[in-house]
Amino acid sequence: MAEIIENVHGRRLIRVTTNDVISLVKTYQTIACESESYSQIREKLDKADLYIPEDV
Repeated sequence: MAEIIENVHGRRLIRVTTNDVISLVKTYQTIACESESYSQIREKLDKADLYIPEDV
């Protein structure tokens, strides 16, 4: 699960786990395999909702 970390300057960072990264890569690979060009991949990724669960 992703963990949101706030630093002293108020900026938020997201620490992701290996499983989070693998999930995002799988989503990308699925979209890329269904596309014929870089522009199609970009277009589909722009429309895709990608979520990383937050660690509470």
